[in-house]
Amino acid sequence: MVRTQIQLTDRQAEKLKRIAARQGVSMAEIIRRAVDLVIERPTRPSEEDVRSRALSAAGKIRAGRDLARAHDDHLSDIYR
Repeated sequence: MVRTQIQLTDRQAEKLKRIAARQGVSMAEIIRRAVDLVIERPTRPSEEDVRSRALSAAGKIRAGRDLARAHDDHLSDIYR
């Protein structure tokens, strides 16, 4: 393992102490677990990627009716 130093706010340190005590592990273990969650989490696509994917999907699915033009009418029908 690599030894490192970090600085926490008083609030963060106190909450970590409580979590560690409740789980019966060290604060360092809680921090390692938190780091693993950040490392393993899939990265979010950029806003540009999301927009591009949404635009490329627009109009590709046919619902048999024009949902966009009669949006309120369709919602009204569904919630009656």
